[in-house]
Amino acid sequence: MMKKRILALLKTVGVVLCAVVVIAAALVAYWYFRPNRAEVSEDLVLETWYAINDGLHNSNTDMIYWSEAFYLIHAAAPWHFASESTRLVLLRSEDARTWEEIASFQNPGEDIRDPKFMPEEDELFIYFLKNINFPAARPYFTLFTKSTDGVTWTPFEETGHDGWLFWRPKTPDNGKTWYVAAYWFEHGESILLKSTDGIEWEIVSQIYEGDFNDETAIEFLPDGRMLVTARLECEGEYWGDPDANTLIATAKPPFTDWDRSHSTVTRLDGPMLFSYNDRVYAIGRYEPRRNTCLMGTGSILNRKRTSLFLVREDGLVYLSDLPSAGDTSYAGIVLDGDDLTACYYTSDVTRDYPWVMGMVLATDIMIAKIDMTSVEALALKALGE
Repeated sequence: MMKKRILALLKTVGVVLCAVVVIAAALVAYWYFRPNRAEVSEDLVLETWYAINDGLHNSNTDMIYWSEAFYLIHAAAPWHFASESTRLVLLRSEDARTWEEIASFQNPGEDIRDPKFMPEEDELFIYFLKNINFPAARPYFTLFTKSTDGVTWTPFEETGHDGWLFWRPKTPDNGKTWYVAAYWFEHGESILLKSTDGIEWEIVSQIYEGDFNDETAIEFLPDGRMLVTARLECEGEYWGDPDANTLIATAKPPFTDWDRSHSTVTRLDGPMLFSYNDRVYAIGRYEPRRNTCLMGTGSILNRKRTSLFLVREDGLVYLSDLPSAGDTSYAGIVLDGDDLTACYYTSDVTRDYPWVMGMVLATDIMIAKIDMTSVEALALKALGE
């Protein structure tokens, strides 16, 4: 009798396990073949093409126009997570369409990511983050290198601020003074630093503390104030958090006292802020559907987009997606009059992978040429003006 019960139990367990495997396989197949549903506004004047489409997991882009050429840098790795084989690839182009690799960077035994350009007089700086927490993408230190020709680069140097992870430096006075926001490597705090040479940095103020604060970007307003956005993850590492949001803060010179608000439109990951006609815009990561079971803001199961936003002091205003899916965003831009040239990375834009799949599959570097007058029209329409 006991033997029959055990056999019956084993049979039931086997049936349940088979059902779980079939359901999981069906779910993965659905995710893999799900068609892309990015919402690119029909009013957005946009052209896109690939800069890199080589089967690697390419990510963390930045771009600058310097010394009569476009320069694009990105991370190339086997996947989103930390890897000793990750390298930063530097490309150059006259027209942002045909690219040549002119340099690459690795930090032996460590992961390397999140490169950012800064032009200082006749030198081009690259700041980047290093990481030894495998396989987690948890950098702990900021390094930099510089060049006078874009081809030959100095040995890596430390910024002198252990544990602070620099985002993108910017200047309000044509390079006399540079400012950069940095977040703490264990997350939960961001600060503002300044420099006159890109090498020696001093702390100006604390921007924010709490809510698992990390990626923090700056831009200058027409009246001289600084505007900041920061990614606030709160408690959601894998399944997200309904309370995750974007910090928006402003401060008058000397940028020590901050007025803060929060936007729940999205958690703006990989923020790229820029100004056009006295308004601040952002390109960053957007989640079109979130805050259901296991799918809070930032969940690995959510769909992701690279999207355009108007950034106001009281919140983000969503404008349009760019063609994107899966693991995506982390843009760089070059603005020339009304023409915006942007780079960003994305999973296969014909599919709509959840983030967890996008992080392990190949991603491409995309170039988008955008007419900013069409973006401004979208902003005015969204504001009802």
